[in-house]
Amino acid sequence: MYITRRERFSASHRLINKEISPEENKKLFGKCYNPHGHNYEIFITISGEINEASGMIVDLKDLKKIINDKIIIKIDHNSLNEVDFMKNKIPTTENLCIQIWHELKKPIQSLGGKLYKIRINETENNYFEYFG
Repeated sequence: MYITRRERFSASHRLINKEISPEENKKLFGKCYNPHGHNYEIFITISGEINEASGMIVDLKDLKKIINDKIIIKIDHNSLNEVDFMKNKIPTTENLCIQIWHELKKPIQSLGGKLYKIRINETENNYFEYFG
C-alpha cells in the first residue's frame, strides 16, 4: 500500500557553485544564478503494511507533523541557500529532493512506514522525483 501527503511551500534560491568563478557560474546557471523564488508543491509517498489495529499504514497527522517539523518550517519563506540541510549543496531541486529524503527517512521509519518517493513540483512544467 502507498499513501502520499502533499504540502506546499515558497522558497528562494540562487544556483551557485562556490568552487567556480562568478563568470563561470553565470555561464553555467544563466538567469538562475540570480536570486529568485518558486511556489513549490512537495509530495511525500510512503509504503507499508496496513496495521490491523488502526487500519492505516501510519497516522496521517503524525506524518504531517514530521514533514512540517523536519522540512516545511525550515524552508518555507526562506532561502534554500541558507537552510541547514542544504548547506554546501547547490540548491537545485534535484539536490533538494535528495536532502529532504535524508531528513525524512528515519522519522518515517519510526512511524512504521517506509519512504518510497519524494516528488517536488517546481513549476507547472517541471517536477523532480527521487526514490532514494
